[in-house]
Amino acid sequence: MNQSISHFWKENKSFVLFIFLMFVFRSVVADWNTVPTGSMKPTIMEGDRILVNRMAYDLRLPFTHVSMVKLADPERGDIIIFDSEQSDKRLVKRVIGIPGDIVSMLNNTLSINDHILPYTINSQTAQFSDITEDLLGLKHSVRFQHSSNNKFSSFAPVKIPENFYLALGDNRDKSADSRFIGLIPRNEIVGRSSNVVLSLNYDNYYLPRQDRFFKAL
Repeated sequence: MNQSISHFWKENKSFVLFIFLMFVFRSVVADWNTVPTGSMKPTIMEGDRILVNRMAYDLRLPFTHVSMVKLADPERGDIIIFDSEQSDKRLVKRVIGIPGDIVSMLNNTLSINDHILPYTINSQTAQFSDITEDLLGLKHSVRFQHSSNNKFSSFAPVKIPENFYLALGDNRDKSADSRFIGLIPRNEIVGRSSNVVLSLNYDNYYLPRQDRFFKAL
């Protein structure tokens, strides 16, 4: 048995080392994440593979959430990837409130630090509207469903404590976000995404969406 292991190692040590270093790279430096739901539409589509910058905020011990060096803090408007203990899954959402902010929502209209955010309609269908939300100078698209009767379209003012973030999906009526799972602890955040790497159309035999390859978010 020991001879077999020794022989295998001699014959494959370069390949095993390569695989190990690749996993370390994905754990520490950069990774990709498949988005299986439409909770971030219209920004991110089902089937998008997004690039995850794992060094955006911390240099972490490989294969852990332990931060060895803090590099930066998440900023308002960042698209973050985090391992949610509350929902027991990895999620992708947008940072809306940072520590010290007071955030509230009334009928899907956000207010941050007593500033009511402006909204501009981009396009409409019978089912939904795509709207530009001006997040205190950071503009991005959000989606609202016309027929939705979402009881989470309003919430009372919340002051964000240190080391926590309020994150929402861009598809506001179809997202399990901070309105459901609470504020996001900083140590759950594994990275930030700014680009799609590739995209497969789940509704069309998983064919590639070539117009979304390397698309900026």
